[in-house]
Amino acid sequence: MTFLDKLRAAERQNGSLLCVGLDPEPARFPAGLKGDSSKIYEFCARIVDATADLAIAFKPQIAYFASHRAEGQLEQLMEHLRRNVPHVPVILDAKRGDIGSTAEQYAREAFERYGADAVTLSPFMGFDSVEPYLRHDGKGAFLLCRTSNPGGDDLQGQRLAGIDGEPYLYEHVARLAQGPWNLNGQLGLVVGATYPAEIERVRALAPTVPLLIPGVGAQGGDAVATVRAGWRVDAPIVVNSSRAICYASDKDDFAAAARAVALHTRNALEAAKN
Repeated sequence: MTFLDKLRAAERQNGSLLCVGLDPEPARFPAGLKGDSSKIYEFCARIVDATADLAIAFKPQIAYFASHRAEGQLEQLMEHLRRNVPHVPVILDAKRGDIGSTAEQYAREAFERYGADAVTLSPFMGFDSVEPYLRHDGKGAFLLCRTSNPGGDDLQGQRLAGIDGEPYLYEHVARLAQGPWNLNGQLGLVVGATYPAEIERVRALAPTVPLLIPGVGAQGGDAVATVRAGWRVDAPIVVNSSRAICYASDKDDFAAAARAVALHTRNALEAAKN
């Protein structure tokens, strides 16, 4: 089963476009876990267990683990996901971007060490920084395209002279992901929910690739506008919410609170299809 197959199967089984982001910050953990970086796995596993039937994917952000020397807990979490929710794909949010043998090592880290189904990448260094990931059969890679942060305009919103139509940089990335770079149908694109017009433009340029869309929830992206701009029956979207779900409560009921927010978000996304 390819990553895209797994994504579509999870969408059908869980009736969901919601990706649950796992960004563990011990300082924000509830009482009993608060401030204790050794509890990262426990916190994340409880979020996973509470939302497993509501998600199209899970997205652990590697920096939140590495900064606390918790890579071992990330490995433990990935094993927990494979064992308990094998039908839900896992996207490792690493935003890697390097060439040659270094990219090969990063690909091994994502797919062999952690066992991720897909990884986020920066395409800035060109195709030879992406190609090593595509050698891993059945795995996926999401290229940063039109990101949700305000600084994304600095480069992504620049026109490319000398290319037909003088597209914006993000539009060129979308065309590459839909076309010549997508050798085995493994590529997707990252487009922020804070820019629904750009989501629609990216979807027009890349009509069949999956879109990973962060920015719903704490960053203020509109769920309904996001779905209407990007979702198509034959082209899935993966709408990520992290902090709004993980930190829905700072009390012992945090997992139940996370489920309630995830359920509300999942239902809003599903309703927006119609």
